[in-house]
Formats: sequence, C-alpha cells, structure tokens
Amino acid sequence: MKLVIAVIQDDYSDDLIEVITEAGYGVTKLATTGGFLKSGNTTLMIGVNKEQVDDVIAIIKDICKKRNEIITTPSPVTGATGMYIPYTVEVEVGGATIFVVDVDKYIKI
Repeated sequence: MKLVIAVIQDDYSDDLIEVITEAGYGVTKLATTGGFLKSGNTTLMIGVNKEQVDDVIAIIKDICKKRNEIITTPSPVTGATGMYIPYTVEVEVGGATIFVVDVDKYIKI
C-alpha cells in the first residue's frame, strides 16, 4: 500500500477531489498554509495500491497546472526604518508537490 500526499493550491482542490473520487479513490483533505506566498494550500492524502500510484499522479498533473502570477512584494517586518516602496514580481504558482510513502501497516477502525 502507498500513501500519496499532494500539496496543492486551494484553487485546484475542489476539481481535483471531484476527479479523484470519480476515479474510485478515497481522499482526505487537510487545510494548510504555504510559507512563501502565505496563501492557502490544500494537502490531500490518498491511499492506493502500488499499481495505482501512477494513475493518481497523472490525475494530479492533469488538474494542477503551473502558471505565472504577478504579486506585490510583502511589506517588510514591523519596526523596519525608512520608506518602503512595493513592487511587483512574477512568480510561478500552481502545480503540486507530491510525496509517495510506503505504508507497511494501516488500521481501519
């Protein structure tokens, strides 16, 4: 048994959960927060057989596309002196970070 852990952007969560469940896989959703952009993420945990891992990863790749987004730089830490002039930066967002973990034993109660 394998545990697929996918960290995705909130924008993709509803669509991805729908497609994964329609494909017959169970999924657990955890609300998480990213560190870089401090935006909401979703962490999905999907338990599958070893043969199903590639199928689940293909579904994630199909839904969670990378894209570029323009953001305004965050203000500096409180207490900084001087004047702050915000500027825009183009960053790549989206996609997914996927971990595949071997599960030796699981207990369903």
